[in-house]
Amino acid sequence: MLTYRSGGQTLEALGDPTRRAIFERLVGRPRSVRELADTLPVSRPAVSQHLRVLKQSGLVTTRAEGTRRVYRVDPAGIAAMREYLDQMWDTALAACAVAVEEQESKHAQGADT
Repeated sequence: MLTYRSGGQTLEALGDPTRRAIFERLVGRPRSVRELADTLPVSRPAVSQHLRVLKQSGLVTTRAEGTRRVYRVDPAGIAAMREYLDQMWDTALAACAVAVEEQESKHAQGADT
């Protein structure tokens, strides 16, 4: 069973432009290494290496179809990434609310003097 890394690590895997392009193509539909390599300016071995990183980060899964491997987006990896982003967003919103309250408090104190 695949153990998913943190959402931050899944985002790190998408930091490479070629991996991101591969991932974006897989969002549309499952594809083989050959299909992916035919649409990118990199070799099949390079595509395979990028897919390995995406798989290790939990963003894609693979299954054998005859002699080829077909890759698809892994919904669990997307969920982990989304949870990570949601937590960051919640933290940022809370910090913003505190900053607004502090600003309003300072403004109210200035009006009292």
